[in-house]
Amino acid sequence: MLTAKNLERVMELEEKLRAEYQVQLDAKSAELDAKSAEIESVTKIKEEKQAAVEKQLEQIKSLSKEATANKRTEQLNRELHQRCENLQAEITSQKKRSKTLQKDLAQEREELKALKQFDPAKMKKNLDSTKKKLAERTSGNDLLQRSLNQTKSEKAELQRKVDELEAKLAELEPSEKAEETEEEAA
Repeated sequence: MLTAKNLERVMELEEKLRAEYQVQLDAKSAELDAKSAEIESVTKIKEEKQAAVEKQLEQIKSLSKEATANKRTEQLNRELHQRCENLQAEITSQKKRSKTLQKDLAQEREELKALKQFDPAKMKKNLDSTKKKLAERTSGNDLLQRSLNQTKSEKAELQRKVDELEAKLAELEPSEKAEETEEEAA
C-alpha cells in the first residue's frame, strides 16, 4: 500500500505542480509552438529566398554567359568591320593599281606593235625578198641595157646605111634627072 500511497502522492504532487505550472507550461508550449511556427515560416522564407537566390544566380550565370557571348560577338563584329574597311581600302588600292597596270599594258602593247614593225625576222625576210626583186630587176635592166645598146648600135648602123643610101640616091638622082632630061630631049 505504501506504494499506492506513494503513487497517489506523486500523482497529487504532479497535479499540483501541473496546476501551478500549467499556465507556464501552456505559455511555454504556446511559445514553443509559436517559435516552431516562426522557425518554420522563417525556414520557408529562407528556402524561398534561397530558391530565389539560386534562380537569380542561374539567371546571372546565363546572363553572364550571354553577356560574354555578346561581348565576344561585339568584339568579333568590330574586328570584322575593321577587316571589311581594310579590305575595301585594299580593293580600292588594287583597283587603282589595276588601272595603272592596264595603262602600262596598253603602252607596252603600243611599244610591242611598234617593235613588231621592225621585227628582225620579218625585216630579214623583206630584205631577202627585196634583194631577189632587185637582182631580178638588175638582171632585167642589164638585159634591157644590152638590148638598148644593141638597138642603138643597130639604129646607128641602119642610120649609117640610110645615110649611105641617101647619098647614093642623091648621086643617082642628078644623074637620073640628067638621064630623064636626055630621054625627054631625045
